[in-house]
Amino acid sequence: MKQFACGDVVPGCGQRFTGDTEDEILGQVADHAAADHGLAEVPADVVEAVRAAIVEA
Repeated sequence: MKQFACGDVVPGCGQRFTGDTEDEILGQVADHAAADHGLAEVPADVVEAVRAAIVEA
């Protein structure tokens, strides 16, 4: 199981995600970024920052 805390990339955001794979988490993060951060598309540099911040749960 892997986890990601959005606040590790976007200071002040308390949303957390868990999943079996990085891709599962990235899908959840994309939905969250659109709904809560107004990003219709997640920029490549943000995707890389998210990947770097995903840890084993």
